[in-house]
Amino acid sequence: MVQPKRVGHVVLNVRDVEASTKFYTDVIGFQIALQKEDATFLTCGTIHHDLALFKAKQSFRLDGGVGLNHMALQVEDFDMLTAYHHVLEQNNIDIDRTTDHGMTSSIYFEDPDGNGIELFCNNQDDAAEGLAIMSDGTRVNTELTFA
Repeated sequence: MVQPKRVGHVVLNVRDVEASTKFYTDVIGFQIALQKEDATFLTCGTIHHDLALFKAKQSFRLDGGVGLNHMALQVEDFDMLTAYHHVLEQNNIDIDRTTDHGMTSSIYFEDPDGNGIELFCNNQDDAAEGLAIMSDGTRVNTELTFA
């Protein structure tokens, strides 16, 4: 059976490459790997690029329509998730919701173009435990509190 190893990268079409590059570097913490007039390639520092931003040929978005629902970006732990919560607040980014899913803790918000982003950390040290929670239906969905 064929099986992918992991998600390689995400590509977003954006209205303003410069504004989106600023958001993804200054707020989210990506690093610029390559910048062009109509595209920016961003990295978390390990591979050539994790996220690419391309200038959109047209500008429209339908809430709940076909297309990207959200991309999930894993952070190291709950302390890092808490630090991101503070960064989002300091940058006046509207947080849609925070959720303890059981296997993960998450913050949901949107980038300048309305693309959904989930920042999450695993709640277990062992990935098998998280998979078991996801599979057995015992996961929870409660709001998180950040100090």
